[in-house]
Amino acid sequence: MDMFPEKIMARKDGQIIRRGDHKFLIRIYQGCDPDTGKRRYLNKMVHGTKKHAQKTLTKMLRDKDMGTLQEPSRVSLDSHLDTWLETVAKHRVKPDTLDQYTRILKYLRPDLGPKQLSQLQPHEIQATLAAMMDRGLSARTVRYAHSVLRSALQQAVKWRMILTNPADAVDLPHMQKREITPMNAEQAEAFLEAARNDVLYSYFATVLTLGLRPSEGAGLVWGDIDLTVGRLGVRRTIKRRKGGGWYFDEPKTRQSRRNLPMPGSLTSILLKHQEEGYSSAHGLVFCTSSGEALDVRNVAQRNYKRILLAAGLPSSFRLYDLRHTCATLLLLAGVHPKVVSERLGHTTIRETMDTYSHVLPSMQREASEAIEGILFKESPQGLQRVVN
Repeated sequence: MDMFPEKIMARKDGQIIRRGDHKFLIRIYQGCDPDTGKRRYLNKMVHGTKKHAQKTLTKMLRDKDMGTLQEPSRVSLDSHLDTWLETVAKHRVKPDTLDQYTRILKYLRPDLGPKQLSQLQPHEIQATLAAMMDRGLSARTVRYAHSVLRSALQQAVKWRMILTNPADAVDLPHMQKREITPMNAEQAEAFLEAARNDVLYSYFATVLTLGLRPSEGAGLVWGDIDLTVGRLGVRRTIKRRKGGGWYFDEPKTRQSRRNLPMPGSLTSILLKHQEEGYSSAHGLVFCTSSGEALDVRNVAQRNYKRILLAAGLPSSFRLYDLRHTCATLLLLAGVHPKVVSERLGHTTIRETMDTYSHVLPSMQREASEAIEGILFKESPQGLQRVVN
């Protein structure tokens, strides 16, 4: 057993005091209190060897000389999260995103919330995230919870409440990329044919033909569409309020605001819809019988599922897969990925190609045939291309 005295090291501005086996209190002199004249210390408890405690003391004294030594915050994580949500996140993100932050943090608060910011350790965050996985939550949910927590703790670093962000030293679960399931050309044609008997036929035709997000299609107003020249502008989406009702919201990204030329067939469909469609006081192109905005979730569960059944298509196709179908069919038809990316409103062309990587093998085969036709014209494929 070590026989160190209680005070095992003392310097001019700091000292190390043993508090038990592998437990040491480091005290950094902070001067005298101007009111009482008593000596003030910054205290930090460390666990480990004596050598580790000595290194910690040396670093803290160096930070003090450089003016970067901070008093550990006694604020709890719960208190800090409340402050961050109210004063920072509330003015940085949309209301529905703020609601998502509040909900996701409920997974972390029971274990981590009572802890002081200055005492929060990476291994504690790691354990909480692991417990979420053990409860059956998806890797996507766990990674999102970590992202929100990390943002809140980074604000604490900026406010000089803690020196470093403990969430930076956490390993995250691998997130399996969700496979998309677009329709092929025959299935898409069958879907549109079956949709003719549905009151929302023009809505489904627009989403599929232009590759819109379902909420973008629901947010269209007649002022966005020029039926004379055949052009449609994506300017807003429909969002549902938590307590009921709906509102117009900005598109997902800056690139999501886009102008799209419409094929003649879609223009004709919308002209007929304008003549026969429901009237909306909000100027909505697609609406309920009462003139209110479509609830995309209801559309997906009722109209969309009914059309899939009538078309003899798998019920596993999601409403959002109409957007994926548009992109996939365009890429397979040889449309340049940059054009497809702009049509979908993606931020970068890389996002498009990563999302629709399932199309790449077919595109690579066509590329091989094309280069063969250019360089090896005597080959059967090349000769056929020359003849054609």
